[in-house]
Amino acid sequence: MKNKSPIFEAINLLGLIHEKTESAEEKELLLTAADALEFIETTGQQYDFEDYRQDLRTEGPEMVLASFATREEAEAWLKNHPKPPRSGAVLIADEYHSVYYWRDTNTRKLNFSPTLEFYLEEMMQDGRPPPPVASFDTREQARAWYYGLSERPSQAVIQLAGEPYLAAYHRNIDHLAFHPFSLVEGLKEWREKQKTQKEPEEPEPHSQ
Repeated sequence: MKNKSPIFEAINLLGLIHEKTESAEEKELLLTAADALEFIETTGQQYDFEDYRQDLRTEGPEMVLASFATREEAEAWLKNHPKPPRSGAVLIADEYHSVYYWRDTNTRKLNFSPTLEFYLEEMMQDGRPPPPVASFDTREQARAWYYGLSERPSQAVIQLAGEPYLAAYHRNIDHLAFHPFSLVEGLKEWREKQKTQKEPEEPEPHSQ
């Protein structure tokens, strides 16, 4: 017996709920959700969607769309992208940046985001990072160790050149990023700047 696709199962469930819903506004929202699932199915993005759902349930920092060595490379990618994402995150030298795109005006923006700093702060206990599972002198050594593991974890706290780092694996782009816990210090300055603004704003969150 062939297993049914979870997407089709979800679409059928939305259809049943739609039949029992009286609110026109709620009916439209249910149709939107069903259309979104059908879009994933008809455009062949089922496996990407499955990987995305798995990443949502896996411990680790936010998923990224791409990784670049320099800001110039990231800006060139965004400028020349035929169908840029409406929003999302990318890494530039392993630092998080938010991507924004407005189709009506073809506006494309790339802004630094302290998303990672918040995540590292949450990992720290009593102001200290979790104990490292391994220690290395260089990133090359750490990368060789990680890719040599039989099972690659989504993240691991390591010591790199005497400093605590979070090694985070972004499976969707096959990229191993190294994030120093010292980045948390930058949140103090960021929070101070927010206090001086009339209307402080938290960084726009992304889904993961």
